[in-house]
Amino acid sequence: MNRASICLLFVCLFAASAFAQDPIKPITRRLPAKSDYTLPEPTKKNLEARIAEVDKFSASLKNNPLFADVDVYRKAVEFAIKHGEFYGEGDIKKAQACLTMARNRAESLAKNETPWKEQKGLVVRGYTSSIDGSSQPYGLVIPEGLDLSKPQPLYIWLHGRGDKATDLHFIHERSTKTGQISPEDAIVLHPFGRQCIGFKSAGEIDVMDAIAAVKKQYNIDDKRIVLMGFSMGGAGCWHIGAHYAENFVAMSPGAGFAETARYQNLKKEDYPPQYEQTLWQVYDVPSYTTNLFNLPVVAYSGEEDKQIQAARVMEEAFKKEGQTLTHLIGPKMGHKYAPETLEQILAMVKAARDEGQAEYPLNVTIQTPTLRYGKMHWVEMLELTRHWEDSRVGALWKEDDELMVVTRNVAKMKIDLDKAKKFTLDIDGQKLTVNEGDKPANSIILARSGNQWEVTDQAASTDKLHKTPGLQGPIDDAFMAPFLVVMPSGKSANANVQRWVDFEAKHLASRWQSLFRGKLRTKLDKDVTADDIKKYNLICWGTPETNSVLKKTMGQLPLAWDEKEISLGAHKVDAANHVPLMIYPNPLNTQKYLVINSGPTFREDHDRTNSLQNPKLPDWTLIDIRQDPDGSSPGKVVAADFFDEAWQP
Repeated sequence: MNRASICLLFVCLFAASAFAQDPIKPITRRLPAKSDYTLPEPTKKNLEARIAEVDKFSASLKNNPLFADVDVYRKAVEFAIKHGEFYGEGDIKKAQACLTMARNRAESLAKNETPWKEQKGLVVRGYTSSIDGSSQPYGLVIPEGLDLSKPQPLYIWLHGRGDKATDLHFIHERSTKTGQISPEDAIVLHPFGRQCIGFKSAGEIDVMDAIAAVKKQYNIDDKRIVLMGFSMGGAGCWHIGAHYAENFVAMSPGAGFAETARYQNLKKEDYPPQYEQTLWQVYDVPSYTTNLFNLPVVAYSGEEDKQIQAARVMEEAFKKEGQTLTHLIGPKMGHKYAPETLEQILAMVKAARDEGQAEYPLNVTIQTPTLRYGKMHWVEMLELTRHWEDSRVGALWKEDDELMVVTRNVAKMKIDLDKAKKFTLDIDGQKLTVNEGDKPANSIILARSGNQWEVTDQAASTDKLHKTPGLQGPIDDAFMAPFLVVMPSGKSANANVQRWVDFEAKHLASRWQSLFRGKLRTKLDKDVTADDIKKYNLICWGTPETNSVLKKTMGQLPLAWDEKEISLGAHKVDAANHVPLMIYPNPLNTQKYLVINSGPTFREDHDRTNSLQNPKLPDWTLIDIRQDPDGSSPGKVVAADFFDEAWQP
């Protein structure tokens, strides 16, 4: 090799090394909103000392089932200090009040006293999230005259967008303001929804967890639960009502948005990649329209509010299915309720509430593109013919012993019965006699082969792997259930890969705390136990070279990855400049997910509007890391797609 060639090689190696060592630029945070106010240092130290005092005093209480009732107050101040969520001098008093309440409740709980459990009026409580083990707050409005010894109705009120309404400010508001609705004969629950993610992803689970916590702590009639919300809360009401209709006796979304493309005024030429358009269906309510036929829906819009668009979209969706949406409009109103119209809405939902839900409704309809939301009352989809296509079941008991069912894109389903009995089944025009014999079952499994249905006793798939409820992807789905982040104990020989992994793993930790309002469960790969594998979705960072969990599972994934090449399906890329992002049933426990090198896939740029806080990447993606991560993407997407129903490319 001549001298010129040696010099050129040295320059190239130096450039590569410089690239590897050059830090990736920090991504500007949108949520929570940055503050221009600087907390005085003496005040900060005083608050931190009080947090440490509460931590020390309540350490022995962490296994108490009511610990979150204490911890939400402490956490609110900790996060406000850490993430700069003091927006003015007045917020100091909010923090001091929170720490006083935390200490008072801790002292009471240490003596096995819980006076707040009997409290009426405005009450703030908490629960421990199974997703990440964090303490999450919720607010209650309990009328003074309500008899809590008897089952009571529950109203869920979903709040609007508040870029600054983090734990500290949410708790203060729920301690001082009644809110938009306050019926005298029911409890009102104000979920936090993890602040400002549109009651999606972990925020959606927060709503359902808060409901479960209230039902555990109070005497709630679960057949008389009403769902309402306005603005961002109206959007949350639309999608949570559509996804979980069986949980509510009535719902009333106000304003908000119901889908993505039209709300964003996107032109076809500006649409994102097809896989992202497909993922719009996770939260686009028209994909779940017939679910809303299972309960009364009363939509509200101000006549002059641009967000009337949501109800107009849903009017079209209802009309397409031969139904009419009840849509009340506040005359000459902008983005707020007309008082007389709100009274009318409350009267309508109260009528439905007082009637209550049937224990076993005779007519059930369900529509979904994904098994994440495949259950409605006594009907559950267990397998689809193909994910992300319109999938439906309509089921009607014509007589006590005659059931009619029609389906679309469903391969296997379960039907629960109100009682064990023999009956005739007409499913897609095919007639079967079901539950013959001496011991009729309380539920049946129906499987489709070609155009024929048959009754089977196999709820699980006959395939080794199959997309099933809770194991259907995409990547973001893993963060809606208990998960553990598994960090690599080794360092990659490839400095560029190590640089990217370090940045993206830290990005997840920071974003989960600031945006999702929790802290990650994290372990090194070498410390992961059999119990961890049993309990958690594993979020693994690194490579097979650096992470022993990835090394153990690599031979059982549809992914080949060594120091030279990454291969997935028909796609091959060099390992020097690429990393895979993927979700797959964990080969070490196929009832849980394994995620490789990814957190939730919507990022800071998408936080500008809750309508964009949707999954952005499908089941697998190959990323070129020569393009640095930013607020829109973890790098340059080279290839991305969904796995099929058997989890194959």
